[in-house]
Amino acid sequence: MSLAWGAFGGLLALVWLWRGFEVAFGMRRVAELTDTRWDQHPASRVTVVVPAKDEAESIEQCLSSLLALEYETFEIVAIDDRSRDRTGEIMDRLAVQHPGRLKVIHVNEMPTQWLGKTHAMWKGAEAATGDWILFTDGDVLFRPDSLRRAVAYAEQTGADHLVLFPTLIMNGFGERMMLSSFQAMFSLWQRPWKVQDPKSRDYVGAGAFGMIRREAYQKIGTYESLRLEVLDDMMLGKAVKRCGLTQHCVFGRNLIRLRWAEGAFGVVNNLTKNLFSLLRFNWLHALIAACVLAVFNLGIPVGILFAPGVAKIGFVVAFAIIAALYWGMSKRVDLRPGYFLLYPVAAALFIFAIFRSTIVTLWQGGIVWRGTKYPLEQLRSALLDPD
Repeated sequence: MSLAWGAFGGLLALVWLWRGFEVAFGMRRVAELTDTRWDQHPASRVTVVVPAKDEAESIEQCLSSLLALEYETFEIVAIDDRSRDRTGEIMDRLAVQHPGRLKVIHVNEMPTQWLGKTHAMWKGAEAATGDWILFTDGDVLFRPDSLRRAVAYAEQTGADHLVLFPTLIMNGFGERMMLSSFQAMFSLWQRPWKVQDPKSRDYVGAGAFGMIRREAYQKIGTYESLRLEVLDDMMLGKAVKRCGLTQHCVFGRNLIRLRWAEGAFGVVNNLTKNLFSLLRFNWLHALIAACVLAVFNLGIPVGILFAPGVAKIGFVVAFAIIAALYWGMSKRVDLRPGYFLLYPVAAALFIFAIFRSTIVTLWQGGIVWRGTKYPLEQLRSALLDPD
């Protein structure tokens, strides 16, 4: 029994050491947009596309922050997607106050074979006149210098698609625990430093900031090719890589901010819509993902508690690597390093979210999103990559 514990602990230690070193060296290659070298004033025209449905609480702040951007040649296209609150009214008022800068499109009916958000993105991009199209969300807050830094970086590096990771606003204990874990896990299981490698299949996406050259947007088939993708931001990144275009991702502390969820179970609720889609609506993939997460994450505290004697060493090493990942990521994003102690709790909730997302989606026969149900068979039929 002691030998088995030792072998298991050794396996976990080796896996975490390997990934830990890869993250430590790889993250250094991901640019930070707040560096002085990107403090420039490019001249390319940019269209910012902002879809919103029932977001009266946040849309005015979002659009006001965009209207205050330190950028000369840009326009904002805001799409009111069938809102039942004051979202459209707020957009119209701001458009009157800022003629020529803000244009509003009202969508009253959604065509079949589309998700509401992807249709709104497509409509906004149709009205775009910029050399670049920036897709964002109606709850994102922009720092005045964020856009000019992003365009300067994209044009100097030759990127076709640029993803800027947002700074998450975290209030409360549960929220911080889950989102700190989320960001640490992202650095572990994703490889953002590899996305710009044309030989790599790695890709990323972020609904808060995804900027693409107009020519590249047309080459991927526009949002029409992603019309039923729930994770449209990630699939936009995947489509860019599949077309042989260049993708980059960058950090930019406090350049853009948003509050993604409220409380620990708010994070779980948001993941309920997304996770089964991320796993391509395949229950076997969901089961495998949950088992892998359980072994490599929950196995660590189990080994620390129950492994006999020196057999605990591997588990302790693995947990120390997690602590180091939290500390390292805290240098790039707003993350509390001390929350690594709660990593097993957060991991357990993520595993729960995978099962919840799978069961709820299968039970409902699809996804209910902002008051509209999208049947599962319809979603599966239009996947960019069913595998």
